[in-house]
Amino acid sequence: MAKKVLVLSASPRKGGNSDLLCDRFLLGAREAGHQAEKIRLRDRKINYCTACDACQGNGGKCTHKDDMSEILEKMIGADVIVMATPVWFYSMNGQMKTLIDRTYARYTELAGKELYFIMTAAVGDKSLLERTLEGFRGFAACLDGAREKGVVYGTGAWKVGEIAGSPAMQQAYDLGKKA
Repeated sequence: MAKKVLVLSASPRKGGNSDLLCDRFLLGAREAGHQAEKIRLRDRKINYCTACDACQGNGGKCTHKDDMSEILEKMIGADVIVMATPVWFYSMNGQMKTLIDRTYARYTELAGKELYFIMTAAVGDKSLLERTLEGFRGFAACLDGAREKGVVYGTGAWKVGEIAGSPAMQQAYDLGKKA
């Protein structure tokens, strides 16, 4: 059965390592017959959550006039959500964290999603990415029935494109095919 796959890339660099892994996941998902779309957060305007709580009293409508309402609609409509981030100072980057915070308006509607996480880092030791993974898992724990389906550790990649020769490229493709 074909699924709707939404890939959220927080790579701030065009052709960045996280972005390249997203493209491989997309290729695998499309080849498996799924409808797959990638949103590059760097191309979108997403304001920070100000904790005004207005969204909780008005049916989930945020007071910010930015791109997050459209992204959140796509997240709600997806069967599979892939979240990809470079790892900065042993955590996800600000673009991804801002997106996660802004799901607050309607996060209860993100129930039952299949989740994949992609992380890239200059360090070669994947155990150093565990803090980032725990951040993703903390978000997933807030979503009823969410299921973590796979993790890609893109380690040892600093400069743009360095991930290209890595086994993580094949892993991302394989997970996309399996989604």
